[in-house]
Amino acid sequence: MLKHPAFEVLNPNGKSPVLLLCDHASNAIPDCVNGGTLGLPAQDMQRHIAYDIGARGVTEHLTELLDAHAVVSRFSRLVVDPNRGEDDPTVLMKIYDGSIIPGNRNADDVEKERRLSMFYRPYHEALHRQIDMMITDGRTPALISVHSFTKQLKNREPRPWHLGVLWAEDGRLAKPFMEYLTKDDDVCVGDNEPYSGELAGDTLYFHGTSRGLPHILIEVRNDLIETPEGQFEWADRIAPALWIALESLEKENDNE
Repeated sequence: MLKHPAFEVLNPNGKSPVLLLCDHASNAIPDCVNGGTLGLPAQDMQRHIAYDIGARGVTEHLTELLDAHAVVSRFSRLVVDPNRGEDDPTVLMKIYDGSIIPGNRNADDVEKERRLSMFYRPYHEALHRQIDMMITDGRTPALISVHSFTKQLKNREPRPWHLGVLWAEDGRLAKPFMEYLTKDDDVCVGDNEPYSGELAGDTLYFHGTSRGLPHILIEVRNDLIETPEGQFEWADRIAPALWIALESLEKENDNE
């Protein structure tokens, strides 16, 4: 395990062609950001607005099940959101799902640049390094981004999906992954749900689409993975579907 204030690299000796990403792994507010608090009550810092509940645990289990590398964030998405482009107005959120973020309310362009430099860019630089290292080793990385979504946003309808698959024009992993999982009647899979995977400037656009690398973003409903047992159960469900998707990708490459 390699640590940096902005990220960790898990299972750095993994042998598979998979690189796992977890953009919203932590709800930590570093001391250098507003004295270590954004002024939110503790219950808000445990909500989905601060991090993706359960996503880190699922990612950790998948590193073992897939023998994969992983890069995970060590700062809250409320500090700065690594799954947005630098010029996206939501990269530094001032209100989220009905909660005003006091510590971000007066954050100006200077503060935004400081957070980008300290956290956002080092995280993405770590992803670049891992990708380049794997390519140098002769492995074309398949990028698997792990997220979670809340069952219901305020004043919205409940979301029925257990798991969502986000993708844009590259369906090399998404299509066989969904095809495998939809065979299980107990799993409700959302194709580009609960929102679309077409977000120019997000992590997978930046590292996957722009480099021509196969990629997929997996969203698990967070009430299913809020416990260690749930995290292991869903990692155990996801891993076989990913192996099938990777095998399909390998066959497609062999036929080219």
